[in-house]
Amino acid sequence: MSIFIDTSTRLVVQGITGRDGSFHTQQMLEDGTQVVAGVTPGKGGQSFTTDDGTKVPIFNTVDRAVRETGANTSAVYVPPPFAAGAIMEAADAGVALVVAITEGVPVQEMARAYHFVQDRGVRLLGPNCPGLISPGKSKVGIIPARITHPGPVGVISRSGTLTYEAVNQLTEAGIGQSTCVGIGGDPIIGTDFIDCLQAFKDDAETEAIVIIGEIGGTDEQEAAQWIDENLDLPVVGFIAGQTAPPGRRMGHAGAIISGSAGTASEKMEAFRTHGIAVAKRPADIVGLVQKGLNA
Repeated sequence: MSIFIDTSTRLVVQGITGRDGSFHTQQMLEDGTQVVAGVTPGKGGQSFTTDDGTKVPIFNTVDRAVRETGANTSAVYVPPPFAAGAIMEAADAGVALVVAITEGVPVQEMARAYHFVQDRGVRLLGPNCPGLISPGKSKVGIIPARITHPGPVGVISRSGTLTYEAVNQLTEAGIGQSTCVGIGGDPIIGTDFIDCLQAFKDDAETEAIVIIGEIGGTDEQEAAQWIDENLDLPVVGFIAGQTAPPGRRMGHAGAIISGSAGTASEKMEAFRTHGIAVAKRPADIVGLVQKGLNA
């Protein structure tokens, strides 16, 4: 199985004619995703044509795209000044999942979009995230399908690059993934670690989980406590930023340390306290996952 997306996912790409939207639409189609529509205001009635001649209809609005194609998921590749509006438009059109790839969405606008989406019962992933992939089923976002393989390990990460590194190492070791999710590193995101953990708990085919965190905030500590109290699966954790200079913000906009609450050492200690195997280096993840699966 998988979480959030599967073979029934029907995707509309907002910003399909832009540089990033067009490139990744081509990639998602090649990886087997059902991309059924695109949206670019003013270009309705045109088509996006792939290298092999596949045509994806373009609409002026998400509402019309959903009504005419049955799209149930949206990917947002819209420039930052317009991304919050695009997220709200998708939620208002009735899709079940909005995946916002865009980086640099203004926080004040994102706060309004977050509540708008929540009020409509729509799941938001991101912004500033690589999206997600269920290998062999569907991909929404920018995670390279070639480094993934179907299997029993769920991956959740705040770091896009480290998601790729961990997934590639698992695949090269012969360990496949059920779903790989990049939740994004902005201060306001729609889906957090606990949301993903709950979904993996309910997925009968996920047998172990890798959780990759970063310095800043307390999301990892809260996830560790939730795992201890609610989850009976082996979990391997890694925290990026262990060598970050004190007092300096690193990486994502959400990687802001407040006192000792956001440091790597505090997060790693929380993982250990709550029974999570801690990888000191990304290279340690595979061995710990193997140990958990064989326990």
